[in-house]
Amino acid sequence: MKSFKDIEFKTHPIGEGKHGLIFFPNGYGVSVVRFKRPYSDRGYGSYTSNDNEWEVAVLYGNEEEWELCYNTHITDDVIGHLTEGEVDNIMIQVQEL
Repeated sequence: MKSFKDIEFKTHPIGEGKHGLIFFPNGYGVSVVRFKRPYSDRGYGSYTSNDNEWEVAVLYGNEEEWELCYNTHITDDVIGHLTEGEVDNIMIQVQEL
């Protein structure tokens, strides 16, 4: 099983944060993001609020072509305010889909 430590993070496309994508053999993956300041400061929802929180979105597809997936038993939205351990738990659930 892949875990948080297997994610390669880069600067988020809109800057001010980290973003990593990882995909699994079952056709699912996750997007993991952390911003330096809350989304709400930029007019978005608030899924992270400090350097210790992460947000996760479930993905369907692969590195070349993917989309956000909101129809699993894991979640129907982005999951925010997570620790690294909580991200690991979600990643395990996604790999078991």
